Amino acid sequence: MNALWPVLLLGLGGLFIGGAVSMWTVNKVVAAGLALGAAIAVAAGVLRLGLFGS
Repeated sequence: MNALWPVLLLGLGGLFIGGAVSMWTVNKVVAAGLALGAAIAVAAGVLRLGLFGS
């Protein structure tokens, strides 16, 4: 299960990015929130991969 977390977090980030892009014309505040959530999810996924630590 530990190996699945990075994949799930990166997938969640991708869904948030898609939501942010589609919401941009409707509501920029919600789109910015989704983009922030995407950045956090992708960062967490990359950090869970363990590429930058020991």
